[in-house]
Amino acid sequence: MDLGLKGKLAVITGASVGIGLAIVEGLAAEGTDLVLAARGGERLETEAARIAGKFGVSATAVAADVATAAGTEAIIAAAAKKGGADILINNAGTGSNETVMEAPDEKWQAYWDLHVMAAVRLARGIAPQMKKRGGGVILHNASICAVQPLWYEPIYNVSKSALMMFSKTLSTELIQDNIRVNCINAGLILTPDWIKTAKQLTAESGGNWEGYLQSVANEHAASKRFGTPEELANVFVFLSSERASYCIGSTYFVDGGMLKTI
Repeated sequence: MDLGLKGKLAVITGASVGIGLAIVEGLAAEGTDLVLAARGGERLETEAARIAGKFGVSATAVAADVATAAGTEAIIAAAAKKGGADILINNAGTGSNETVMEAPDEKWQAYWDLHVMAAVRLARGIAPQMKKRGGGVILHNASICAVQPLWYEPIYNVSKSALMMFSKTLSTELIQDNIRVNCINAGLILTPDWIKTAKQLTAESGGNWEGYLQSVANEHAASKRFGTPEELANVFVFLSSERASYCIGSTYFVDGGMLKTI
């Protein structure tokens, strides 16, 4: 199936590893040119060169912290230098671990900047580029925790819920410029962070990190397994394409049956 993405320019944050890198590869396989953003410059440069060589697309690396205004400005400028973006995927983010009663203001603010203000700032800067090019697509990687929270990460839950509402609100504002905005809420996706955490938690009890992850999947997902970054990336790639032309202002769950409500 031709998704009509060849020659488009996509901006992906958190692009050097895990879900972000899987999205990069999925888009590159469709012939999409790329602006890859992440904090780790060396790793990002390596991945950008690999992607460009493997798929024959343009891949520009931008080392930037999207939780800062300066970081988002650098990404916006890089896209403008390439002629403007057609696709923006706000993927950068990370989990948390705290209680509401004990978490300091600074931690709340840090996650707000990373999960919400990064998306706000990038939309303000890149949507005008899309408008000049006749339209575009903005996708937000939120989480199932936006609607079905996990007890140990209240700040993550709240900030991802805000990102989901921002996506909905932005969609009604930008559709007049032929810019489609949608949100994806993923469940258990087997990223390097999950593996790292599992190894840490099982280090003193035999190191059966695979067994630990299976127990998590058994508890939460009807499918009894984690999804792969590539499975999630497939949804992002489809929603980026003209095949999803009537998908506007929605949230799509990719969670292996984890969501318990309708």
